[in-house]
Amino acid sequence: MQDERPEGVSAATVVLAFLGGAAVGAIAALLLAPQSGEQSRERLRAYARRTGESVRDFADKAGESWQQAVEKGRDLMHEQKSMLKEAFDAGREAIRRQREQDEQRMG
Repeated sequence: MQDERPEGVSAATVVLAFLGGAAVGAIAALLLAPQSGEQSRERLRAYARRTGESVRDFADKAGESWQQAVEKGRDLMHEQKSMLKEAFDAGREAIRRQREQDEQRMG
């Protein structure tokens, strides 16, 4: 299944747009439904409570995902740094050996 989001639109934007649309739809349904004002207010409060919990859960998951991405990036950076240091050290050692060989040939 391909991702059909346009470029530059993050998953968070899609989720927030969905939640916003759901909120507008729920409010419209409650306002247009034939029930008493007290029942409507209670349903709005319940919906707001559930929506708040959903947003908090989403924010928690997004924070965890961000933290994991930062940790992976940090690990990759350390790994690349280590590889560069090893390559640099190997190059330095090769130059040293070549100089020694050149000195032995000349002198």
